[in-house]
Amino acid sequence: MPLFDVYQLLPITPVRAEGRFLWDAQGNRYLDLYGGHAVIAIGHSHPHYIQRIEQQLRRIAFYSNSVMNPLQEELADKLGKLSGYADYRLFLCNSGAEANENALKIASFITGRKRVIAFHKSFHGRTSGAVAVTDNPAIQSPFNQQHEVSFVPLNNREAVEQAMGGDVAAVIVEGIQGVGGIQLPDDAFLQHLSALCEHHGALLILDEVQSGYGRTGQFFAHQYAGIRPHLITMAKGMGNGFPIGGVLIHPDIPARKGMLGTTFGGGYLACAAALAVLEVIEQENLMAHAARMGKWLMEELGQFPEIQHIRGRGLMIGLDPHPDFAELRAHLLHGHRIFTGEARPHTIRLLPPLNLQEAEARFFLQALRQALEEMRGQTSSTVSFQEKQQM
Repeated sequence: MPLFDVYQLLPITPVRAEGRFLWDAQGNRYLDLYGGHAVIAIGHSHPHYIQRIEQQLRRIAFYSNSVMNPLQEELADKLGKLSGYADYRLFLCNSGAEANENALKIASFITGRKRVIAFHKSFHGRTSGAVAVTDNPAIQSPFNQQHEVSFVPLNNREAVEQAMGGDVAAVIVEGIQGVGGIQLPDDAFLQHLSALCEHHGALLILDEVQSGYGRTGQFFAHQYAGIRPHLITMAKGMGNGFPIGGVLIHPDIPARKGMLGTTFGGGYLACAAALAVLEVIEQENLMAHAARMGKWLMEELGQFPEIQHIRGRGLMIGLDPHPDFAELRAHLLHGHRIFTGEARPHTIRLLPPLNLQEAEARFFLQALRQALEEMRGQTSSTVSFQEKQQM
Protein backbone atom coordinates (compact mmCIF):
# COMPACT_ATOMS: atom_id res chain seq x y z
CA MET A 1 0.00 0.00 0.00
CA PRO A 2 1.50 3.40 -0.98
CA LEU A 3 1.47 6.41 1.31
CA PHE A 4 -0.97 9.22 0.55
CA ASP A 5 1.45 11.58 -1.18
CA VAL A 6 0.85 14.99 0.42
CA TYR A 7 4.33 16.01 1.63
CA GLN A 8 7.23 17.65 -0.16
CA LEU A 9 9.99 15.43 1.21
CA LEU A 10 13.66 16.26 1.55
CA PRO A 11 15.96 13.50 0.25
CA ILE A 12 17.28 12.85 3.76
CA THR A 13 16.50 9.94 6.09
CA PRO A 14 17.41 10.72 9.71
CA VAL A 15 18.16 7.58 11.74
CA ARG A 16 19.58 9.03 14.97
CA ALA A 17 19.42 12.29 16.90
CA GLU A 18 21.13 13.73 19.96
CA GLY A 19 21.25 17.25 21.34
CA ARG A 20 21.07 19.66 18.42
CA PHE A 21 22.20 17.14 15.78
CA LEU A 22 20.72 14.55 13.44
CA TRP A 23 22.49 11.74 11.56
CA ASP A 24 21.20 10.33 8.28
CA ALA A 25 21.33 6.76 6.97
CA GLN A 26 24.74 7.44 5.40
CA GLY A 27 26.21 8.67 8.69
CA ASN A 28 26.21 12.37 7.74
CA ARG A 29 25.63 14.78 10.63
CA TYR A 30 23.25 17.76 10.42
CA LEU A 31 22.91 20.73 12.78
CA ASP A 32 19.22 21.10 13.59
CA LEU A 33 18.18 24.76 13.76
CA TYR A 34 14.53 23.98 13.05
CA GLY A 35 13.59 21.28 15.54
CA GLY A 36 10.93 19.76 13.30
CA HIS A 37 8.75 22.92 13.26
CA ALA A 38 9.83 24.14 16.75
CA VAL A 39 8.90 20.81 18.36
CA ILE A 40 12.30 19.90 19.83
CA ALA A 41 12.45 22.23 22.83
CA ILE A 42 15.07 20.55 25.04
CA GLY A 43 17.21 18.85 22.38
CA HIS A 44 16.95 15.43 20.81
CA SER A 45 17.14 12.38 23.08
CA HIS A 46 17.60 14.34 26.29
CA PRO A 47 18.52 11.78 29.02
CA HIS A 48 15.90 13.03 31.48
CA TYR A 49 13.21 12.94 28.80
CA ILE A 50 14.07 9.36 27.87
CA GLN A 51 14.17 8.27 31.50
CA ARG A 52 10.78 9.83 32.28
CA ILE A 53 9.07 8.09 29.35
CA GLU A 54 10.82 4.73 29.90
CA GLN A 55 9.81 4.66 33.57
CA GLN A 56 6.20 5.49 32.75
CA LEU A 57 6.07 2.92 29.94
CA ARG A 58 6.93 0.18 32.44
CA ARG A 59 4.12 1.27 34.79
CA ILE A 60 1.12 1.97 32.53
CA ALA A 61 1.14 3.32 28.98
CA PHE A 62 -2.52 4.10 28.37
CA TYR A 63 -6.01 4.26 29.71
CA SER A 64 -8.79 6.61 28.72
CA ASN A 65 -9.97 9.77 30.44
CA SER A 66 -12.69 7.79 32.19
CA VAL A 67 -10.31 7.18 35.12
CA MET A 68 -8.28 9.46 37.38
CA ASN A 69 -4.78 10.23 36.14
CA PRO A 70 -2.61 11.99 38.76
CA LEU A 71 0.00 12.80 36.10
CA GLN A 72 -2.46 15.25 34.55
CA GLU A 73 -2.77 17.09 37.85
CA GLU A 74 1.01 17.08 38.31
CA LEU A 75 1.46 18.49 34.81
CA ALA A 76 -1.18 21.18 35.36
CA ASP A 77 0.46 22.23 38.62
CA LYS A 78 3.96 22.41 37.12
CA LEU A 79 2.75 24.19 33.99
CA GLY A 80 0.79 26.74 36.03
CA LYS A 81 3.81 27.61 38.16
CA LEU A 82 6.32 27.93 35.30
CA SER A 83 3.97 29.82 32.98
CA GLY A 84 2.60 32.22 35.58
CA TYR A 85 -0.96 31.02 34.97
CA ALA A 86 -1.55 28.94 38.10
CA ASP A 87 -5.13 30.21 38.38
CA TYR A 88 -6.09 29.07 34.86
CA ARG A 89 -7.34 25.56 34.13
CA LEU A 90 -5.87 23.05 31.68
CA PHE A 91 -7.53 20.94 29.00
CA LEU A 92 -5.19 18.41 27.38
CA CYS A 93 -5.40 17.17 23.80
CA ASN A 94 -3.02 15.86 21.13
CA SER A 95 -1.93 18.69 18.83
CA GLY A 96 -1.93 22.40 18.16
CA ALA A 97 -4.79 22.12 15.69
CA GLU A 98 -6.89 20.32 18.33
CA ALA A 99 -5.97 22.94 20.91
CA ASN A 100 -7.15 25.74 18.63
CA GLU A 101 -10.25 23.79 17.66
CA ASN A 102 -11.22 23.39 21.30
CA ALA A 103 -10.44 27.04 22.10
CA LEU A 104 -12.72 28.17 19.27
CA LYS A 105 -15.41 25.80 20.50
CA ILE A 106 -15.14 27.13 24.06
CA ALA A 107 -15.41 30.71 22.81
CA SER A 108 -18.57 29.84 20.87
CA PHE A 109 -20.06 27.93 23.80
CA ILE A 110 -19.47 30.83 26.20
CA THR A 111 -20.56 33.70 23.95
CA GLY A 112 -23.28 31.92 21.96
CA ARG A 113 -21.76 33.49 18.83
CA LYS A 114 -20.12 32.10 15.67
CA ARG A 115 -17.97 34.70 13.91
CA VAL A 116 -14.22 34.80 14.50
CA ILE A 117 -11.67 37.49 13.66
CA ALA A 118 -8.30 36.19 12.45
CA PHE A 119 -5.29 37.77 10.75
CA HIS A 120 -3.63 37.81 7.37
CA LYS A 121 -0.72 35.32 7.12
CA SER A 122 -2.11 33.35 10.06
CA PHE A 123 -1.71 29.61 10.50
CA HIS A 124 -3.67 27.77 13.19
CA GLY A 125 -3.85 24.17 11.99
CA ARG A 126 -5.62 21.87 9.55
CA THR A 127 -8.73 20.66 11.38
CA SER A 128 -12.05 22.19 10.39
CA GLY A 129 -12.23 25.33 12.52
CA ALA A 130 -8.47 25.76 12.79
CA VAL A 131 -7.95 25.74 9.02
CA ALA A 132 -10.91 28.10 8.57
CA VAL A 133 -9.08 30.73 10.63
CA THR A 134 -5.86 30.04 8.71
CA ASP A 135 -5.18 32.57 5.95
CA ASN A 136 -4.49 30.06 3.17
CA PRO A 137 -7.42 29.18 0.86
CA ALA A 138 -5.29 26.48 -0.81
CA ILE A 139 -5.62 24.21 2.23
CA GLN A 140 -9.30 24.94 2.90
CA SER A 141 -11.96 22.64 1.48
CA PRO A 142 -15.47 23.93 0.69
CA PHE A 143 -16.54 22.32 3.98
CA ASN A 144 -14.03 24.39 5.97
CA GLN A 145 -15.04 27.59 4.21
CA GLN A 146 -18.52 27.54 5.76
CA HIS A 147 -17.21 28.96 9.06
CA GLU A 148 -17.76 32.66 9.66
CA VAL A 149 -14.30 34.25 9.69
CA SER A 150 -13.15 37.82 9.07
CA PHE A 151 -9.47 38.26 8.19
CA VAL A 152 -7.77 41.58 8.93
CA PRO A 153 -4.16 42.83 8.73
CA LEU A 154 -1.94 42.22 11.75
CA ASN A 155 -1.15 45.32 13.84
CA ASN A 156 -3.96 47.31 12.19
CA ARG A 157 -6.16 48.66 14.99
CA GLU A 158 -8.65 50.38 12.69
CA ALA A 159 -9.25 47.22 10.66
CA VAL A 160 -9.93 45.16 13.80
CA GLU A 161 -12.26 47.81 15.19
CA GLN A 162 -14.22 47.86 11.93
CA ALA A 163 -14.46 44.05 11.88
CA MET A 164 -15.52 43.77 15.53
CA GLY A 165 -19.19 43.51 16.40
CA GLY A 166 -21.73 41.91 18.70
CA ASP A 167 -21.66 38.65 16.70
CA VAL A 168 -17.92 38.00 17.27
CA ALA A 169 -17.18 34.99 19.46
CA ALA A 170 -13.40 35.32 19.45
CA VAL A 171 -10.32 37.00 18.11
CA ILE A 172 -7.52 34.51 17.50
CA VAL A 173 -3.94 35.68 17.07
CA GLU A 174 -0.53 34.01 17.19
CA GLY A 175 1.96 35.14 19.82
CA ILE A 176 4.33 35.40 16.85
CA GLN A 177 3.26 34.29 13.39
CA GLY A 178 5.43 31.32 12.41
CA VAL A 179 4.29 30.11 8.99
CA GLY A 180 3.55 33.75 8.18
CA GLY A 181 7.28 34.54 8.33
CA ILE A 182 8.01 35.40 11.98
CA GLN A 183 5.68 38.40 12.07
CA LEU A 184 5.37 39.95 15.53
CA PRO A 185 2.19 41.56 16.83
CA ASP A 186 3.09 44.81 18.55
CA ASP A 187 2.76 44.73 22.33
CA ALA A 188 0.44 47.75 22.14
CA PHE A 189 -1.64 45.99 19.49
CA LEU A 190 -2.13 42.95 21.71
CA GLN A 191 -3.14 45.24 24.56
CA HIS A 192 -5.65 46.90 22.25
CA LEU A 193 -7.04 43.51 21.19
CA SER A 194 -7.46 42.52 24.82
CA ALA A 195 -9.36 45.71 25.65
CA LEU A 196 -11.47 45.47 22.49
CA CYS A 197 -12.52 41.89 23.29
CA GLU A 198 -13.48 42.86 26.84
CA HIS A 199 -15.56 45.76 25.53
CA HIS A 200 -17.48 43.63 23.00
CA GLY A 201 -17.79 40.48 25.10
CA ALA A 202 -15.61 38.43 22.73
CA LEU A 203 -12.90 36.04 23.90
CA LEU A 204 -9.23 36.58 23.04
CA ILE A 205 -7.41 33.40 21.97
CA LEU A 206 -3.61 33.48 21.96
CA ASP A 207 -2.20 30.76 19.73
CA GLU A 208 1.17 29.99 21.35
CA VAL A 209 1.57 26.62 19.62
CA GLN A 210 4.85 27.65 17.99
CA SER A 211 5.82 30.73 20.00
CA GLY A 212 5.21 29.31 23.48
CA TYR A 213 7.00 27.09 25.96
CA GLY A 214 9.93 29.40 26.61
CA ARG A 215 10.94 29.89 22.99
CA THR A 216 10.91 33.70 23.12
CA GLY A 217 12.52 34.07 26.56
CA GLN A 218 9.14 34.39 28.25
CA PHE A 219 7.02 31.27 28.74
CA PHE A 220 4.53 32.69 26.22
CA ALA A 221 5.30 35.38 23.65
CA HIS A 222 2.22 37.45 24.58
CA GLN A 223 3.55 37.94 28.11
CA TYR A 224 5.81 40.70 26.79
CA ALA A 225 2.59 42.69 26.33
CA GLY A 226 1.42 42.07 29.90
CA ILE A 227 -2.01 40.76 28.91
CA ARG A 228 -4.04 37.79 30.20
CA PRO A 229 -5.98 36.21 27.32
CA HIS A 230 -9.15 34.21 27.88
CA LEU A 231 -7.66 31.16 26.15
CA ILE A 232 -4.05 30.15 25.41
CA THR A 233 -3.26 27.24 23.10
CA MET A 234 -0.03 25.25 23.01
CA ALA A 235 1.55 22.09 21.56
CA LYS A 236 4.80 21.62 19.56
CA GLY A 237 7.56 22.14 22.17
CA MET A 238 5.24 20.89 24.90
CA GLY A 239 6.20 17.22 24.42
CA ASN A 240 9.58 17.47 22.63
CA GLY A 241 8.24 15.18 19.91
CA PHE A 242 5.61 13.24 21.83
CA PRO A 243 2.16 14.33 20.56
CA ILE A 244 0.47 16.54 23.12
CA GLY A 245 -1.39 19.84 23.10
CA GLY A 246 -3.36 21.88 25.55
CA VAL A 247 -5.58 24.88 26.24
CA LEU A 248 -5.15 27.17 29.24
CA ILE A 249 -8.59 28.44 30.18
CA HIS A 250 -9.34 31.64 32.12
CA PRO A 251 -10.72 30.99 35.63
CA ASP A 252 -13.92 32.91 34.81
CA ILE A 253 -14.87 30.39 32.11
CA PRO A 254 -17.03 27.63 33.62
CA ALA A 255 -16.66 23.96 32.71
CA ARG A 256 -19.46 21.47 32.36
CA LYS A 257 -19.35 17.70 31.98
CA GLY A 258 -19.15 16.62 28.34
CA MET A 259 -18.27 20.10 27.08
CA LEU A 260 -14.94 18.84 25.66
CA GLY A 261 -13.44 15.41 25.30
CA THR A 262 -10.61 13.35 23.83
CA THR A 263 -9.59 9.69 23.76
CA PHE A 264 -5.81 10.05 23.75
CA GLY A 265 -5.30 13.58 25.09
CA GLY A 266 -3.44 13.75 28.39
CA GLY A 267 -2.43 10.09 28.37
CA TYR A 268 0.21 8.75 30.73
CA LEU A 269 3.10 8.83 28.26
CA ALA A 270 2.16 12.28 26.96
CA CYS A 271 2.08 13.67 30.49
CA ALA A 272 5.42 12.05 31.32
CA ALA A 273 6.95 13.63 28.21
CA ALA A 274 5.46 17.04 28.99
CA LEU A 275 6.61 16.92 32.62
CA ALA A 276 10.14 16.04 31.49
CA VAL A 277 10.17 19.09 29.19
CA LEU A 278 9.07 21.44 31.97
CA GLU A 279 11.57 19.95 34.41
CA VAL A 280 14.46 20.43 31.97
CA ILE A 281 13.35 23.97 31.10
CA GLU A 282 13.36 24.81 34.79
CA GLN A 283 16.52 22.94 35.82
CA GLU A 284 18.61 24.21 32.89
CA ASN A 285 17.14 27.75 32.99
CA LEU A 286 16.31 27.48 29.29
CA MET A 287 13.99 30.50 29.05
CA ALA A 288 16.74 32.90 30.12
CA HIS A 289 19.20 31.02 27.92
CA ALA A 290 16.88 31.35 24.90
CA ALA A 291 16.52 35.10 25.52
CA ARG A 292 20.31 35.64 25.74
CA MET A 293 21.20 33.35 22.85
CA GLY A 294 18.51 34.79 20.60
CA LYS A 295 19.53 38.39 21.30
CA TRP A 296 23.19 37.61 20.55
CA LEU A 297 22.36 35.62 17.42
CA MET A 298 20.16 38.37 15.97
CA GLU A 299 22.90 40.92 16.62
CA GLU A 300 25.39 38.71 14.77
CA LEU A 301 22.98 38.15 11.87
CA GLY A 302 22.64 41.91 11.60
CA GLN A 303 26.27 42.06 10.42
CA PHE A 304 25.40 40.31 7.11
CA PRO A 305 24.58 42.85 4.38
CA GLU A 306 22.98 40.09 2.30
CA ILE A 307 20.22 39.76 4.92
CA GLN A 308 17.64 42.48 4.44
CA HIS A 309 15.42 41.97 7.48
CA ILE A 310 15.71 40.15 10.82
CA ARG A 311 12.75 39.64 13.15
CA GLY A 312 12.06 37.66 16.27
CA ARG A 313 12.30 37.17 19.98
CA GLY A 314 14.50 34.68 21.77
CA LEU A 315 15.05 31.60 19.62
CA MET A 316 12.20 32.31 17.22
CA ILE A 317 13.98 34.19 14.46
CA GLY A 318 13.11 35.06 10.87
CA LEU A 319 15.58 36.43 8.36
CA ASP A 320 14.96 37.62 4.81
CA PRO A 321 17.97 37.27 2.51
CA HIS A 322 18.24 39.53 -0.51
CA PRO A 323 16.28 38.02 -3.44
CA ASP A 324 19.61 37.20 -5.14
CA PHE A 325 20.10 34.67 -2.32
CA ALA A 326 16.63 33.16 -2.38
CA GLU A 327 18.10 29.62 -2.46
CA LEU A 328 20.12 30.18 0.71
CA ARG A 329 18.11 27.71 2.80
CA ALA A 330 18.68 24.90 0.30
CA HIS A 331 22.36 25.80 0.10
CA LEU A 332 22.68 25.59 3.89
CA LEU A 333 20.99 22.20 3.95
CA HIS A 334 22.70 20.47 1.06
CA GLY A 335 26.02 22.30 1.13
CA HIS A 336 26.55 22.63 4.88
CA ARG A 337 24.14 20.13 6.44
CA ILE A 338 22.15 22.64 8.46
CA PHE A 339 18.39 22.33 8.88
CA THR A 340 16.41 25.58 8.89
CA GLY A 341 12.77 26.35 8.14
CA GLU A 342 11.14 28.54 5.56
CA ALA A 343 8.20 30.84 5.04
CA ARG A 344 7.19 32.17 1.66
CA PRO A 345 8.46 33.88 -0.33
CA HIS A 346 12.02 33.42 0.99
CA THR A 347 12.11 33.89 4.76
CA ILE A 348 14.41 31.53 6.66
CA ARG A 349 13.03 30.48 10.05
CA LEU A 350 15.34 29.55 12.93
CA LEU A 351 13.58 27.51 15.62
CA PRO A 352 16.37 25.53 17.28
CA PRO A 353 16.20 23.65 20.57
CA LEU A 354 16.21 26.07 23.49
CA ASN A 355 19.56 24.67 24.70
CA LEU A 356 21.40 25.68 21.53
CA GLN A 357 25.05 26.26 22.45
CA GLU A 358 27.18 29.23 21.40
CA ALA A 359 29.68 27.01 19.57
CA GLU A 360 26.85 25.59 17.48
CA ALA A 361 25.47 29.06 16.75
CA ARG A 362 28.94 30.22 15.71
CA PHE A 363 29.24 27.22 13.41
CA PHE A 364 25.99 28.26 11.77
CA LEU A 365 27.19 31.85 11.34
CA GLN A 366 30.44 30.66 9.77
CA ALA A 367 28.56 28.32 7.44
CA LEU A 368 26.15 31.13 6.56
CA ARG A 369 29.04 33.40 5.65
CA GLN A 370 30.62 30.71 3.50
CA ALA A 371 27.31 29.80 1.85
CA LEU A 372 26.73 33.43 0.85
CA GLU A 373 30.25 33.65 -0.56
CA GLU A 374 29.76 30.41 -2.47
CA MET A 375 26.50 31.69 -3.90
CA ARG A 376 28.36 34.72 -5.18
CA GLY A 377 30.65 32.36 -7.02
CA GLN A 378 33.56 32.95 -4.65
CA THR A 379 35.58 30.44 -2.64
CA SER A 380 36.35 30.64 1.04
CA SER A 381 37.97 28.50 3.69
CA THR A 382 35.95 30.02 6.54
CA VAL A 383 34.63 26.62 7.60
CA SER A 384 36.89 23.76 6.62
CA PHE A 385 35.73 20.15 6.44
CA GLN A 386 38.07 19.34 9.32
CA GLU A 387 36.53 22.12 11.47
CA LYS A 388 33.05 20.77 10.74
CA GLN A 389 34.02 17.33 11.97
CA GLN A 390 35.79 18.60 15.08
CA MET A 391 33.03 21.02 16.24
